[in-house]
Amino acid sequence: MLHAKETLEQSARLTRQWEDEVRRAVAENPDQKARWSTVSDLEIKRLYTPEDLRDMDFARDVGVPGEYPFLRGNQATGYRGRYWTYRMFSGMGSAQDTNERWHLLLKNGQTGLSTAFDFPTLMGYDSDSPKARGEVGKCGVAIDTLEDFLVLIDGIPLDRVTTSMTINPPATILWAMYCAAAEVKGVSLDRIGGTIQNDMLKEFIAQKTFMCPPEPSVKLISDTIEFGTKHVPKWNTISISGYHIREAGSTAVQELAFTLRDGIEYVEDVIRRKGLDVDAFAPRLSFFFNAHIDFFEEICKMRAARRIWARVMRERFGAKNPRSWWMRFHTQTAGCSLTAQQPYNNVVRTAVEALAAVLGGTQSLHTNSLDEVLCLPSDHAVEIALRTQQILAEETGVANTIDPLGGSYFIEALTNEMEAKALAYIAKIDEMGGMIAAIDKGYPQMEIADAAYHFQQQLESGEKAMVGINRYATGEAQEIPYLEIDEAVEKQQVARLAAVRRKRDGKAVRRSLDDIRRACRQGDNVMPYCIEAVKNLASVQEICDVYREVYGEYRDPGLF
Repeated sequence: MLHAKETLEQSARLTRQWEDEVRRAVAENPDQKARWSTVSDLEIKRLYTPEDLRDMDFARDVGVPGEYPFLRGNQATGYRGRYWTYRMFSGMGSAQDTNERWHLLLKNGQTGLSTAFDFPTLMGYDSDSPKARGEVGKCGVAIDTLEDFLVLIDGIPLDRVTTSMTINPPATILWAMYCAAAEVKGVSLDRIGGTIQNDMLKEFIAQKTFMCPPEPSVKLISDTIEFGTKHVPKWNTISISGYHIREAGSTAVQELAFTLRDGIEYVEDVIRRKGLDVDAFAPRLSFFFNAHIDFFEEICKMRAARRIWARVMRERFGAKNPRSWWMRFHTQTAGCSLTAQQPYNNVVRTAVEALAAVLGGTQSLHTNSLDEVLCLPSDHAVEIALRTQQILAEETGVANTIDPLGGSYFIEALTNEMEAKALAYIAKIDEMGGMIAAIDKGYPQMEIADAAYHFQQQLESGEKAMVGINRYATGEAQEIPYLEIDEAVEKQQVARLAAVRRKRDGKAVRRSLDDIRRACRQGDNVMPYCIEAVKNLASVQEICDVYREVYGEYRDPGLF
């Protein structure tokens, strides 16, 4: 990256000669496109040379794996010491159904669990709520009480397998169930590991599964971070998520910027509200990125993310522990890149996106199944998706060396460009007063909406290609097997919940809910009270109703 003056002069001379040749070639055979750009519409030059990196300093900006600024990865040995975690996202029907899928995946070589919850659970409603009708178990597993959770984790060694839970408004409650279930199984809290997504800011920005307003929602997140820091040291109490921001239509730069600015907001809140030293909790912060179809753009996004976060933690927050400077992240291939038309093409898309995630240095990976755009993944489709990761790890040689694309003029220049554009977004949000203030103004929401609209225009004009949609479309339907959830699941789940309500100690439940209500009003940490409540078989909705009562319910200003 350090180039002598002679090297730069030589590069410039050779480039000028090459440009003369290019002009002659283009005159005879014009380029296929007038403009070449990434999926996110960053314009890409025909060629990159040492001149594009003339201001880079190797030690300051690139370095080596395992050392600041971690551009090339957190681990000094990369994947040679350990492959990334194969963590397939799975959840369907009842707790028993999902438990069976988990055991199938573990049998086939999966190394970490990831939980998809149904929509009622995600929104904090029980299966017998009128708002849950027709949705129980459809897009994930239905969980109402600790009894469901104990079925979900049956036969899972909680002290040896890490579990991720994609849950946001009721994150305190589902994590409380995991903690309580561990205690029931005789596993102490200091031995369990996993992640709760627990990222509400991205819900207000993009995914829209929200419950309470932003301020108390962030308070609940700080509660979990404080409780985990003190009592569950191996748990990642938040997964700061860009994935859903990208699925909503953002560019790669917007995903990078808004995700990291959300992270800054959480760090600031924990320090201000809880008084914790940044090095006490920062090492357990985790992130979650989208691996989209533009191969090089995604690799550069992940490399830039590590470098930005390392500098933010060291320079902005004064973190001293190198582990606090690490950005550890999970990646999922892009659901929005999949097509219902010609669905077998999705196997190829997923493989390319997974390769980008690996070359970008992910610690954990979910590969989408070919049928996910149409239904919950079938066993057959899930196996292909898992095997995709295993082939990448064990057959392709991508784990042989660390950051194999590092040093490419193109990769380093694009990484720098994405970082600079992301930092400009972060500075603008800082000027607005932070991410909650920006959300109140609708700023990230409108930026994403504009980006999504622009991309759709490019698709419809043919400027951007999607095979099977605006290129090589046949109009012929390809039949694939559908996984459908039996309607009996809802009836059985409602009956199960009713049975729990009949047998539990109603007075103990009411007392537990009163304790949570008091903690909310006084600003105390709710986690110990949530654990006690779920042990007494309080349901997800009963606890969420307390939150709604004390904190109020959020209404998206863009919808009214």
